[in-house]
Amino acid sequence: MSCNSCSTGKDGQPKGCKNNGTCGTDSCNKLTVFDWLSNMSLPNGDKPFDWVEVRFKNGRKHYYKNTENLTLSIGDIVATQAQFGHDVGMVTLTGELVRVQMKRKKISETDEEILKIYRKASQKDIDIWSDYRDKEEPMKVKARQFAIDIKLQMKISDIEFQGDGSKATFYYTAEDRVDFRELIKMYAKEFKTRIEMKQVGFRQEASRLGGIGSCGRELCCSTWLTDFRSVSTSAARYQQLSLNPQKLAGQCGKLKCCLNYELDTYLDALKDFPKSDVKLYTEKGTAVCQKTDIFKGHLWFAYEGEWSNWHVITKEQVKEILELNKKKEKVASLEEYASELIQDTKNEFENVVGQDSLTRFDSKGPSKRNKTNRKNKKRRKPQNSKNNAK
Repeated sequence: MSCNSCSTGKDGQPKGCKNNGTCGTDSCNKLTVFDWLSNMSLPNGDKPFDWVEVRFKNGRKHYYKNTENLTLSIGDIVATQAQFGHDVGMVTLTGELVRVQMKRKKISETDEEILKIYRKASQKDIDIWSDYRDKEEPMKVKARQFAIDIKLQMKISDIEFQGDGSKATFYYTAEDRVDFRELIKMYAKEFKTRIEMKQVGFRQEASRLGGIGSCGRELCCSTWLTDFRSVSTSAARYQQLSLNPQKLAGQCGKLKCCLNYELDTYLDALKDFPKSDVKLYTEKGTAVCQKTDIFKGHLWFAYEGEWSNWHVITKEQVKEILELNKKKEKVASLEEYASELIQDTKNEFENVVGQDSLTRFDSKGPSKRNKTNRKNKKRRKPQNSKNNAK
């Protein structure tokens, strides 16, 4: 859900809040939770929940306790506790919804390793944080080159500096176990900071980096999806999709998560259909199922030896034929059932002005206007010659 400043302007162009990724309402960020309790007041005597949700780079979120009783709201930049030094992030959620999110992610309020919020970030903290953020992209280019030089089968996908610049976390993907001890020495010598290597999966990498999917929308994993369930090719088979790896794979290189969205609906619908390997026995021959249309409830069958000639019948008719086959009875042919589905098609559109013609833009010779212009020119030439003679 976007804020009011993201609406459209007078000329059709988006207004934009021009906060460059630090939206004050946290509506334009990754994996945002809408605070639908923000306009509701607490009952008398209840204190507000003293934990807040803080977001860091690329959707990384942690929960911190507000031990200093600071007045925090969504969009505030805060300095938080870290293992060494402090980190800088933005508050993305406050109040009772933080309790719900912590319970959902199984984070205990009585944990021994409770992280705290030190203070609201000063301008100096923000300047240092911004300077180190600007260094991350050129560092990533060098880091990838170092990994290539020592021939490690890994990819550095992202680098994240801690808010005070005392540590840099390198996120990488690899199919097998990688011995990067020599690489860490090279990084520490080149970048002069503490190095932490963190391996992420291919789907987590796509979630962190984001992008636009083949549907034209932002990736689900970078906007709202947090539960990465396994996806198999059987999900595509049940939905009658062609097993084309280029179309079924997402930006992470794995099968698209959206293949699971409608899978349960298809499975429920297929319960009323006969199995795809069913055979119909007729006097004309044995028919094998070739195709199923779940939406219309139709099945296509072809006789053995006549694979190019398909006959479409409904699932009720298939069940009727199967019941007869169980009684060791055969129908005459499938054409009798298929003829019932043939309907007279009416032309709802007629090409009366030639919109569908492939040659409608070709030149068809000189027009009448050109002919009249040529005649006028011929008439004017003798007059001009007489004037010149005078």
